[in-house]
Amino acid sequence: MNVTAYRRGRTVRTIAASIVAAAALSLTAACGGGGDGDSDNAGKANSSATAPASATDAQGADKAEAGKENQAGKENQGGKEGATGATGATGVKDAKSQTQKSGGGSESEPVGDCDINKTAITVQNVKSPVNHMLLKATNKAGVDCQLVGYPGLKFGADAQAATPVNEDSKPQAVVMLAPGESAYAGITTSAADGSGAEGGKVDSLEVFIDGSEDPKPVELPGGSVYVDSAAKVTYWQTDAQTALTW
Repeated sequence: MNVTAYRRGRTVRTIAASIVAAAALSLTAACGGGGDGDSDNAGKANSSATAPASATDAQGADKAEAGKENQAGKENQGGKEGATGATGATGVKDAKSQTQKSGGGSESEPVGDCDINKTAITVQNVKSPVNHMLLKATNKAGVDCQLVGYPGLKFGADAQAATPVNEDSKPQAVVMLAPGESAYAGITTSAADGSGAEGGKVDSLEVFIDGSEDPKPVELPGGSVYVDSAAKVTYWQTDAQTALTW
């Protein structure tokens, strides 16, 4: 009876221990399996979350970089166009400045003939050479002008032709007059040795200048002068001494 009870108690304890051991194994397996599963699931979740985020970030970075490159290209293009425009404007300005310099102002504002209505003309007797007079023309305009060739002279109302020019007096250049400046022409009125023909006194003088259709009457010194066929006039000169050389 005691042996049987003993055996039964032993059997019960063995069975209980086995149950406890089995439960412990089951719990361990459950915990261990859950841990691996959670790790795998977490890894997959992290991988899934990381991969799209990385792709999105890469695409965003690419777009941002492309946007920067486009913006930089536009700015560079705009800078080039601006530089080209500035260069063109400067070129235009330089071209304009060069034209004015190369002509000394004469191409844009060419010097014209002196206006007889804005030119003061006088005539006077001189002591030397004999039988000579000095014609003086002064620019009274506010701009430069030129006296081309020689003055046309008409002595007396009955004169049939203008006084001929002394070709030996032709200067190398046209006479230019700034405002207030004067030019001169020498007049031989008659032959010094009396060899001239058709001589006589005249009491009027009209002067023509190149570029003007109408003459200007000029008062003669003393009111009259003796003129014969030897009368001549020089080209316009820049000084009185040169004008009286012939």
